[in-house]
Amino acid sequence: MSDFENQQIRRMDRPVSEFTDKVVEVKRVSKKTKGGNQIHFTALVVTGDKKSRVGVGLGKAKSVADAIQKAINKGRKSMLNLNIINGTIGGSITLKHKGAIILIRPGKQGSGLIAGGSVRSVVELGGIKDIVSKIIGSKTKSINVWATIKALSQLQK
Repeated sequence: MSDFENQQIRRMDRPVSEFTDKVVEVKRVSKKTKGGNQIHFTALVVTGDKKSRVGVGLGKAKSVADAIQKAINKGRKSMLNLNIINGTIGGSITLKHKGAIILIRPGKQGSGLIAGGSVRSVVELGGIKDIVSKIIGSKTKSINVWATIKALSQLQK
């Protein structure tokens, strides 16, 4: 058997996950110490099953791959169940989280995802098909993702 065939067999042995993961942001963090610079990485990952569950995780480690894996595990532990009605959310919400103000409204059938990058990743992996959103204030991806999760959790109550 060639190396390529061995790789294909190893990939088939792994169980296929029901969740889809999307890396939103990876940051390199440096800390000054007596011995020199200590470099770490933080990764923000959105995890969802594209049906009604979505979660966000933040992982920190000395390598990018470890940080992403930690973020995926945290995201799967902090899942949020969404109320999806005909491919959209139940009502509109305006929420302020730190520097971001987020407006989320249900969209008309077939209108699609009208949302910015960070909101789009959360909503898309949550399984929502039609939504209109606007972020005012913060341009930071991580703040916008957490604001979206907080707004969607407020709709549950």
